[in-house]
Amino acid sequence: MQCNVALERKLLQFSTFSALLFAVLGIGFGLWMGSLVIIFDGAYSLVSLALTVLSLMAAAYIRSPSRKDSEAIQKVEPMVIAFKGLVITFMCCISFSSAILAILDGGRDIDTGLALLFGVINVVGCLATYVVMRKYGQKSGSNLVVAESKQWMMDTVISGAVMVGFILATVMQHIGLAAYSVYADPVMVVVASVYFVIVPLKMMIGALKELRGTEDYKALTEMR
Repeated sequence: MQCNVALERKLLQFSTFSALLFAVLGIGFGLWMGSLVIIFDGAYSLVSLALTVLSLMAAAYIRSPSRKDSEAIQKVEPMVIAFKGLVITFMCCISFSSAILAILDGGRDIDTGLALLFGVINVVGCLATYVVMRKYGQKSGSNLVVAESKQWMMDTVISGAVMVGFILATVMQHIGLAAYSVYADPVMVVVASVYFVIVPLKMMIGALKELRGTEDYKALTEMR
């Protein structure tokens, strides 16, 4: 499928703006409330922002007229995707460690009402971005946009898990289990980190296989 360069660029720019918005909201709100899981959500958006900028640079390099005949072109997309998977995996590991330390330190006492409101807003925004990226990403024919939509799928599910966690924490506070609700915030980070590290790992493996396939094809061509 031929890549729609103009659509690809617009989608990556849209993703950049969305990631910046959610990063600022998440990190700012998380620091204000002292919530690890909201900071984790915002940090993921910040990482997404940096990786989207990388995708934009890669797309510009790939679509440059002077690069059309370059053998390196075939390697750029999978290299970028593999790098994105590596960075997200690293972030999940750091978040997991921070959450474990918070649990050992006695948990986090936060305002679950405000956190729940933020969770709802975040889920709606991330889901809307994911739907746009997935719908038009398929039409663009760009692997970079497809990888970007997977990032937003992860962000949407993480935000959804955060919202459900805060709902449970609110319920616990109203049924006499407030002493345990302080662990809801870091436990959500642990669960999200362990579960969602699978997606970037799959991205890395798929990209590395594609890189290997490119090398095998080049070797076969040289033999001929």
